[in-house]
Amino acid sequence: MRPVDLIVRFEWVTVAALAIVCYAMFGFSWWLFVLLILAPDLSMLGYLGGPHVGAVTYNALHILIAPLVLLLTGALLAGPITTAVALIWIAHIAIDRALGYGLKLPTGFRDTHLGRIGRDRNGKAGELSS
Repeated sequence: MRPVDLIVRFEWVTVAALAIVCYAMFGFSWWLFVLLILAPDLSMLGYLGGPHVGAVTYNALHILIAPLVLLLTGALLAGPITTAVALIWIAHIAIDRALGYGLKLPTGFRDTHLGRIGRDRNGKAGELSS
């Protein structure tokens, strides 16, 4: 792994830690955290409709724009549940990125903007392993 990759992963670990620390500081329920931390991964069900549909549904719940807007909305409207859900969602995305899971390409589940995931990481995007 290149040093720049380690720096980027460390950045995402920092974002995840910040989201979790903020969650704890607000005193939100840890049961809610446990219940929702993997909820964005339900978007993988989109792959039942094929790789293109799967990539769209997965990416829709794995980009930071929506949870950041939700976080801002929660802060402006003093909505504790909104803020809690946004922080959990941000933590999920940050943990994924820290682990090397990126946004999906329409060529297949293992093809991401950060490179190929899984056992065959050296394969090119869209190629099937033998």
